[in-house]
Amino acid sequence: MNKKCIITKCNGLLFCALMEEGRIASLDIIRKSHGILGNIYIGKVKHILKNIQSAFVEIGDGQVCYLSLKEAKNPIFTTDKKDGTIRCGDEILVQVSREAMRTKEPVVTTNISFPGKYTVITTGKKYLGLSGKMSPEEKETWKERLSSFFDDFPFGIILRTNAKNVSFPIVEEELKKGRKELEKLFSIAKHRTCFSLIKESAKQYLIQVRDLYSQHLEGIVTDDPKVYEEINDYLSSYEPENLHKLTFYQDKLLPLAKLYSFETTIKEALSKKIWLKSGGYLVIEQTEALVAVDVNTGKYIGNKKMQDTFLKINREAAKEIAYQLRLRNLSGIILIDFIDMEEKEYQEMLLRELGLHFSKDPIQTTLVDMTVLHLVEVTRKRIRKPLWEQIQEGEREKE
Repeated sequence: MNKKCIITKCNGLLFCALMEEGRIASLDIIRKSHGILGNIYIGKVKHILKNIQSAFVEIGDGQVCYLSLKEAKNPIFTTDKKDGTIRCGDEILVQVSREAMRTKEPVVTTNISFPGKYTVITTGKKYLGLSGKMSPEEKETWKERLSSFFDDFPFGIILRTNAKNVSFPIVEEELKKGRKELEKLFSIAKHRTCFSLIKESAKQYLIQVRDLYSQHLEGIVTDDPKVYEEINDYLSSYEPENLHKLTFYQDKLLPLAKLYSFETTIKEALSKKIWLKSGGYLVIEQTEALVAVDVNTGKYIGNKKMQDTFLKINREAAKEIAYQLRLRNLSGIILIDFIDMEEKEYQEMLLRELGLHFSKDPIQTTLVDMTVLHLVEVTRKRIRKPLWEQIQEGEREKE
């Protein structure tokens, strides 16, 4: 599947979009004030709640974050400690793994991740992880290639999908470089004061370019001179083989945002009601606790028997729901009320198709089950804020 990364302004806001199959598949706002997702800080433990194995860590300016102690393996302390137990008052290295979501604080982890184009180095637990998108044969090959190297490597390694078609020396070089940078970062942290920002995450469009599977990357297009310069510098340093895919767009008569229908897509992504080609429609509503999606027959008039009609609309809805969740970046608990179908075979077919569509989402999306009330329960990992919230914050910055 060919993909194209588009970075342009629409209605005064800078957007980073990923195009797939001729549609904008995901949208993110590039804000003037850089977000904290991915940033690494020296935090101070303020409170510990032993009954729920949680802690609250301040990272500066009164910003308190949630830390799960169950996942706090091998924390890195910036002061001398006799054991690895986290206590109130400790100064530890933390990385923001999830942005604040309405009433919920940001989430931090002591498992520092250092992402590259082909690998991710992790500090919490020493293990070798391989992309789920690799075949069993590819996984076995890479295990053999990395086995002796991994034995002498002090951190965990996750091999990304991008590594599928590159040689081992390229991956080895990235790991060696990442290790040096990570060890330098730890050394610097020991001499910095509490609440210091030790490493700032890259801008979203640079992360997008880095994370895209190169084999499927058709092009990177922007009409913003500063963005073009930054991406050009990044590609020149880290991915010179992809430099030819970067284009600076110049056409005053047909702006880039208009060429790719940004306004129409954004309007659709903020609308509760989405029409399907069949004449059916979806109603998507965000509540405090969950996201509710309702599938309706609408204007559809079918000539076949009723159950076949319902299956047709539900199958079309399944594909559109997976697309809309990703476009809007909706996460957490999601309940989908499909049109009721009596035949078990049709229900199973629908769930299989829905699971297939969710598997294409780069953010972990899990189809849990169909409840006794025929509601389909889904969870999508929370990482970044939903699109509507990003736009609201971007609009406030303009004022």
